[in-house]
Amino acid sequence: MAKQAAVEMKNITKRFGSKVVANKNVSLKAYRSEILSILGENGSGKTTLMNMIAGIYFPDEGQIFIDGQEAVIASPKDAFSYKVGMIHQHFKLVDVFTATENIVLGINDGKYNLKESTKKIKEICDKYGFEIDPDKKIYTMSVSEKQTVEIIKVLYRGADILILDEPTAVLTPQETSKLFDVLRRMRDDGKCIIIITHKLHEVMALSDRVSVLRKGEYVGSVNTAETSQEELTEMMVGKKVDLNINRSQPKDIVERLVVEDLSCVDRQGTTVLDKVSFTANAGEILGIAGIAGSGQRELLEAIAGLQKNIDGNIFYNDPNTGNKEDLIGKSPVEIRNLGVRLSFVPEDRLGMGLVANMDITDNMMLRSYSKGKTMFLERKPPKNLAEKIIDELDVVTPGVSTPVRRLSGGNVQKILVGREISSIPTILMAAYPVRGLDINSSYLIYNLLNEQKENGVAVIFVGEDLDVLLELCDRILVIGSGVVTGVVDARTATKEQVGLLMTKSKEEIAGDANE
Repeated sequence: MAKQAAVEMKNITKRFGSKVVANKNVSLKAYRSEILSILGENGSGKTTLMNMIAGIYFPDEGQIFIDGQEAVIASPKDAFSYKVGMIHQHFKLVDVFTATENIVLGINDGKYNLKESTKKIKEICDKYGFEIDPDKKIYTMSVSEKQTVEIIKVLYRGADILILDEPTAVLTPQETSKLFDVLRRMRDDGKCIIIITHKLHEVMALSDRVSVLRKGEYVGSVNTAETSQEELTEMMVGKKVDLNINRSQPKDIVERLVVEDLSCVDRQGTTVLDKVSFTANAGEILGIAGIAGSGQRELLEAIAGLQKNIDGNIFYNDPNTGNKEDLIGKSPVEIRNLGVRLSFVPEDRLGMGLVANMDITDNMMLRSYSKGKTMFLERKPPKNLAEKIIDELDVVTPGVSTPVRRLSGGNVQKILVGREISSIPTILMAAYPVRGLDINSSYLIYNLLNEQKENGVAVIFVGEDLDVLLELCDRILVIGSGVVTGVVDARTATKEQVGLLMTKSKEEIAGDANE
């Protein structure tokens, strides 16, 4: 007799408008006592498909069955009635409430006993190995603690089918390991765990089975123990992909950027960078690792002239004149007028990077508008550049006149990276440049960064995947809470070593300095 699926989707189709088909005729199953990974390139329909089980979207065609019975799931409340809970990438917590208050929020029309609720939460923690203080306020929690609250919240409501969307995106290796242990305990307790992820090594380490989507359609499912990263990649992309980053040996190393005791406070007066010092060399990729919100964004923005209320020194060594320029406090225009060829791929693609309502050609012109000598700007070179980037980076778009806001996140990122590299920089800073990109495009970007390094550019790369940081970079600067916790040789360091540096406290750092 065939095993009964906890979740079965039959011939699911979901459209957005008349042209976008996010899922087409998808059928797959997930069982209790297993961890199923949903794998696919960006835009393959993974999250949309799972959102239909969670009640965020409703399918246009097809059926969903829970434990063999057809289920009509038109809202998250409906999903909970079928014991389905989804933990999204972006947490839905009230910062000023405690963990307990967030967990019970919205249950029983607001009638609950916090003391009894706290007791039940502790029982869930003891059962699965969670570590959380039920009375702790959300705004004082780390990212992993907030994620723990989200998971406990769905378990508290009785969920035994759990869907997690990119659960390790901002976790350290140690936090990821703890999460995996918890998920395995839940699996062993008979729960059905479904994970959406793009990290192949985590898929291989955690899941029991893998289901693959490509361009909104179901490709197939395989047992994890019987497959490989290469096979899964081929299933996702439709062709073989080289998963190796060809890191070259640095040569002709020259100091290009020297940062000394850089400090920065935000609008609330909170210190976000505290006496940060490091050197970025020409012909080298310097990686920056840290838990999200540790000061990475502020650091790159300070170098680019986009941060105010900063102190310290940022010296740029000009390769043509040999002059040393202090960039501290200078605006982006003043930095450019000094002859500094600095390119910046910011984390905020459509805020600081590109203008959403402008077309691709006009966004190319943002890089060169100041060079015009008349009120009339020459559009042919930017148009040619736009066409070149579209062709070389395989940007999916109707043409160069398409407004950037109509492109997918991954294609927006390709346009931004291509534009910044085309300016022939001596310093290239990139914050999460492959976020939102599929595997093919990600490795294309890694190769482009390596080419820049080999051309003598000082590359500063902020990443969230430690495996990539260790494979791509030459050195890795680790920061935590705005403080440098260490610099390691990427060729010899381990993920665990970097992870420990990411979680070091200011007190531990001060203790190290006094030894």
